[in-house]
This record gives sequence, C-alpha cells and structure tokens, in this order.
Amino acid sequence: KWPGQAPLGPLMAATLIASIDQFANSDDTIHIAIVCAGYNASRDVVTLVKSVLFHRRNPLHFHFITDSIARKILADLFHTWMVPAVHVNFYDADELKSEVSWIPNKHYSGIYGLMKLVLTKTLPSDLQKVIVLDTDITFATDIAELWVVFHKFKGQQVLGLVENQSDWYLGNLWKNHRPWPALGRGFNTGVILLLLDRLRKLKWEQMWRLTAERELMSMLSTSLADQDIFNAVIKQNPFLVHQLPCFWNVQLSDHTRSEKCYKDVSDLKVIHWNSPKKLRVKNKHVEFFRNLYLTFLEYDGNLLRRELFGCPSETDRNSENLQKTLSELDEDDPCYEFRRERFTVHRTHVYFLHYEYEPALDNTDVTLVAQLSMDRLQMLEAICKHWEGPISLALYLSDAEAQQFLRYAQGSEVLMSRSNVGYHIVYKEGQFYPVNLLRNVAMGQANTPYMFLSDIDFLPMYGLYEYLRKSVVQLDMGNTKKALVIPAFETLRYRLSFPKSKAELLSQLDMGTLFTFRYHVWTKGHAPTDFAKWRTATTPYRVQWEADFEPYVMVRRESPEYDRRFVGFGWNKVAHIMELDAQEYEFVVLPNAYMIHMPHAPSFDITKFRSNKQYRACLKTLKEEFQQNMSRRYGFAALKYMTVDNNS
Repeated sequence: KWPGQAPLGPLMAATLIASIDQFANSDDTIHIAIVCAGYNASRDVVTLVKSVLFHRRNPLHFHFITDSIARKILADLFHTWMVPAVHVNFYDADELKSEVSWIPNKHYSGIYGLMKLVLTKTLPSDLQKVIVLDTDITFATDIAELWVVFHKFKGQQVLGLVENQSDWYLGNLWKNHRPWPALGRGFNTGVILLLLDRLRKLKWEQMWRLTAERELMSMLSTSLADQDIFNAVIKQNPFLVHQLPCFWNVQLSDHTRSEKCYKDVSDLKVIHWNSPKKLRVKNKHVEFFRNLYLTFLEYDGNLLRRELFGCPSETDRNSENLQKTLSELDEDDPCYEFRRERFTVHRTHVYFLHYEYEPALDNTDVTLVAQLSMDRLQMLEAICKHWEGPISLALYLSDAEAQQFLRYAQGSEVLMSRSNVGYHIVYKEGQFYPVNLLRNVAMGQANTPYMFLSDIDFLPMYGLYEYLRKSVVQLDMGNTKKALVIPAFETLRYRLSFPKSKAELLSQLDMGTLFTFRYHVWTKGHAPTDFAKWRTATTPYRVQWEADFEPYVMVRRESPEYDRRFVGFGWNKVAHIMELDAQEYEFVVLPNAYMIHMPHAPSFDITKFRSNKQYRACLKTLKEEFQQNMSRRYGFAALKYMTVDNNS
C-alpha cells in the first residue's frame, strides 16, 4: 500500500496484480521468430509485421529464418522502413535444411514448414524466450499481451499453444483418414510461445527427432509439417504444454470450430489464415476478418515509423545521420522541399512478385530499366510483348495502390507468363515524384552486365533485345566505355500500326504519323543523335555530347547512378548524360535501332513545371549547383558544363 492509504482488500489486490500482469514493461524487448522463404511469403509477412507494429508499445526484435530471396527483400525493406525500436536478424534457412530434409512432408509449406523444430539450435544461445509466428497471421491487439503469458507457465511447461480448431487430429474427416498422434484435438503451431532456455535443458533436439523417427516408420510422411511432430511430442509429454486461450490463434481453416472462440469482436486477438484458400475460406464471419486483414494490407506503412512514448530507443546510425542532414537544411529556403526530397528514405520492397532469371553464358545480356506510377500500368503488357529480355521496373505506389497493382498483374496472362520481370515497389512519400531515385532502384536490381535505360511510355522496336546483345559483341562493349544511343521517335496517335522495320518507320516519318521525339517542344534533347544521318546510316556512328542532350542509352551495369536532386520534371536525364560524358563514355548511335513514345495525358509534374514559377526557379538553382559539383569533381574537363545555357 501507499503511505496514508487504507490496505487493499484481497480481491482488489488480485485485480490490480492481474491488470499490471496483463502488459509487459514498456521497455522490455519482445522477440518474434518467423520462418519466411520466397517472394510470396515475403510479401505476406509484411501484413503481419504491420499489424504487430500498429498495436505495439514495446521495442521489437524480429528473428527471420529465410532463404536468400526473402533475406534480400526483407533486409532492403526494413533498412528503408527505418522504424524506431525495431531490430532485425536473419538466419540462413539453407544451412538448416539438412536438419529437417530427412522428414518427408506433404504440406504446401515444403521443407520450410519444418524449420520451427530447430529454433533452439538456430536462435542465439542467450535468447531465453520467443514468440513464433506463421506468416499468415494478423494481430488485433498488442503483442505484449501475449508476451506476458510466459509468466503463467508452470512446472515443466515450455510450449504455449492454442488447441487446434478443426477436427483434423480426431481422424474423422473422411474414411481412412489417419492423422498423426495428438492429445485430444491437438494443437496448432501458427502461434507458439517457446521457452528456449528450458527447452535446451530438456534436450528438445533429441526429443523431437526420436519422436519423428518413431512415428515416420508407420506414418511415412507429415501432412501438416512441424505441427504433426510438435503434437506427437506433446502426446508423449503432455506436461510440456501450456494451453493458450483460443483467441490467441483464431484459425480460419476449412472445417474450423473457431466461432466458439469469440463472442464479441473485442475478444479477438490473433487471426490465422491457415487454409491454402486464405481469404476465400468459408467462415460465418469471414467478411469481418477479411476487412481487418485488408486494413493492414493497405495501411500506409510510413505511419508506423512513430517513436514509442516513454521508451527511449537506441537510434541507429543511419537514422541519426539522416536527422543531422535534414537539420542542416534551411527551412526558409524557397527550395527547401526540393532539397529535402533528395534525402528522403523511401520504404522499398524489391521483387514484389515472383522473379526468375537465368544468367546468359555469353555475358551479353541486357535488362530494360524503367520507372512508373499507377497511371502508367497499362503500358506494361505492351512493353512485355515488345521486349522478351529481363526487365527491372520501379513502381511509385501507395500501400493501397501496391495491392491494386498486385491484382492487376495476377489477372494479366501476359504479365503472369513472364518470370524475368522484377517489380520493385517504392512507397509514396512527400510531394514530388522521385524519378531519379526510382531509376536508381530499378538499375540497382538489374542482374545483367548491360542495361537499356528506357522510360515507361516508350515501346522498343520488335527485336531490339537481340539487336542490343549482338551490338555488345560487335562494339566490344566489355572492354570500352560506350553508351549506345537508341534513336527515339514519337506518335501523337493513340492507335498506331507499330513499324516492323526501319524502312516502315521512315515511311511513317515522311507521312507525319511519326516524329522525332520532342520535335515540337524540345528539339535540343535529341538533336545530337543526328536523325538526318541516321536515315541512311548502315553502321554505328559516334556523336558528341551537346548541351541538353538526353538520349535513351544502353550502358554497362557499373555506369553512374542518376542524381537524386532532380525530382519531378526537368533535367533528370540531362544530368545523367552529362555525367556519362564527364566519365568519358563515347556516345554511339545504332543505325537499326529505334523506340517510339506513346501518347498520354501530361503528368502532374510537367503541369507543375509549366504553371509554377517557383518550381522553375528551384530547378534552375539545382542545375547551377549540379554544374558546380561537376566542375569540382571532374576539374578542367568539366568547364564546358558550366557554360550550358541555364535557361534551357
């Protein structure tokens, strides 16, 4: 009791202790382990992570057991997400395969569905307890409430599990249905509380292996992966399990009894989509559950970057450096927003969809690189039909738009028939379209020795992919610094009979169906390509850099990145071509290559450029600063860039 206060009655004291016990200390770090492999699971796990972050009040430490694909995706995602008080560790699932590969498993999760069995061996030896989650889980409450359940473990209890909510382990689902042994209905392993230190002392490794070996002699394989083995161990050793209330794992599989778990929405704590049908599962309240899931699926992940109140968290070095850089910017500078955008860290999810690429043995392969926003999605199918080689695309989307894109892609036969297209989501933040950041993201994920730096509104000529690969050999690209120029044209017609050859293109040019690109508004951008010469050229020819030159080029993968200070419309490509020239790249025009710009409504950024005087003034300032930087970096050779007309 407190001084001057009457003693607490036993009932009141018990209530107070129970309410204190319900939550972890807000400074306690909660450890969460998740097995995640492949492109789809890496996408699914983000929704789980969002639901946990949304409700949490504690520092979190995620332990991901991943294959190389999931590791790359999630490492990039968390690095760019920059959520305070979140630590992430990765453990190589490939190194663990030999521990479980001897167990035949019929479950759709494959070998990764067995890896929760080896967590005592995989996770750090000083980690005492951990919450283990499947990727298809959604939290509807603070995970700290689950963490404190560890305090309720008694005696030799080392596993916290919810009873299985289907009749699977009762063996009465169909004739000759023969499940693995289980205690009663058995337990579901979608949510597990593991007391790691005690499990190690009990020789867990030996325990589950002996059980699995014995049962496999008659069962031959597992049907539900690790869950079958956990249940067989518990059947032999019921004292190991602490049964969790069923609201900690409301299982939405077929034949489920999950409706007995909750009387009210407020009872729900964890939803588990443990059917291969996922959101299409049959359940009386599935519409409510689906809406809860979709809330987090489409929730703006940037809003989860909030600091935790009353819990000073270590700031990581990247975050500190960013804050320092931003604090040095002058907020009264009329171009402050432009300058700030250069340092904005955009949350990035690379390889949002399944991707497969087999490297070509001859070192001539080329990736088409481009960036887009939601309003250009309709170009994807056409580009895929024109370019059969690998493609790397950066898409600037909100969380909700990313899901629309996913549905669009999955509904497209053309896109689904291609596995060599990498889709990399850069999540929206700020008021500008970060065009050069997007280009850099797409370039960074190109897996070929060469890149064709295109834009989403262009269709390459049929056969350009093979033509560029041949040009790599003919022009000795591997041993020289060249930027191969692909002449650019445009049509103002939405329905174009795409020219199948150079002769056909020249005919359409003469008839006025096609024009050289930006002929009507900005001839300087492509004039150095020398279209008059190109008309009759049969061999590649070299051209000199000129002010405002912005051709579309193929370069080696090691070529310089785009300068991030240029956002929205204006000078974003010009600056990159200038940098290539400063690094002594030769510009060589290909005589039988072409690309055609398809018409579209003006972008929001070009409209801002045309209508906003301050926008144009800031662009002029950024250009001058870029030219000065070039002069400092490249010395005397860069003096010619200082004389470029700043009205261009």
